[in-house]
Amino acid sequence: MTVECNPEDAEVDRLRAYRDAGVTRMSFGIQSTRPHVLDSLGRRNVPDAVTRVADVVGQVGFASWNLDLIFGAADETDEDWACALDTVVGLDGAPPHISAYALTVEPGTPLGADASRHPDDDVQARRYEMTEERLSGAGYRWEEISNWARPGHRCAHNHLYWSGAATSASAQPPTPPQGPPVVERSDPRPLHRPRGGRPRHAGGRGAPRRGRPALRVPQPCVAHRRWGPRRAPPRDRGLVGLVETKGARSVLTLRGRLLANEVSTRLVTHPGPAPAR
Repeated sequence: MTVECNPEDAEVDRLRAYRDAGVTRMSFGIQSTRPHVLDSLGRRNVPDAVTRVADVVGQVGFASWNLDLIFGAADETDEDWACALDTVVGLDGAPPHISAYALTVEPGTPLGADASRHPDDDVQARRYEMTEERLSGAGYRWEEISNWARPGHRCAHNHLYWSGAATSASAQPPTPPQGPPVVERSDPRPLHRPRGGRPRHAGGRGAPRRGRPALRVPQPCVAHRRWGPRRAPPRDRGLVGLVETKGARSVLTLRGRLLANEVSTRLVTHPGPAPAR
């Protein structure tokens, strides 16, 4: 069980209470170690937050924990991002799991309304490659598009979620509660089932529901059921260098991860082999 906290909430008594209640893993949204980048993201700057979090986690004795980082803020440079990564992996008792997310623009938000703060795709791609290089060099391995872990510390929720298994999460609103915590669920059953009984798929007609999410993790997955267990997917020049394929199973390359949505859509919506006559 994982509990996510803001860095300013990292207190020994609080984390001990979580541990005693059965929590086995903690996660903290640091986002950046650079004050001007946090300002650009609209996040609170807590002095020495990352060092303090690592110290408190170590005192309480959580064996597995995570730090969240975000790259692509308008005021962030490559040097800022390198500094954030190096600071985190250089901690005494560094987190065994790190999430590094590209800044995403959502409509209806202050960021969405300010085009001058929107991230640049090429900059984000470069920083993702920096992330892979630095974290792999520090003993972390890619375990999901935006997550890296040291051996024995991968996030079980990520793999359950992207494989289509049922999961649940709860979140306490930041304002005084007006009722019970919000609960979000991931259910492997199709959300929409039209008349006639066959589910519709967001990836296109006949696309397997689990194909697209499963490509987010490094374990090879069957990208399209129509190919069958002994058939390789059709050759597609547009996927050269983006996907490594073994039989009917595929896994994204580093370059493919930068185009994961497009690659996975192309794989799962391919019409597959023609039916035998």
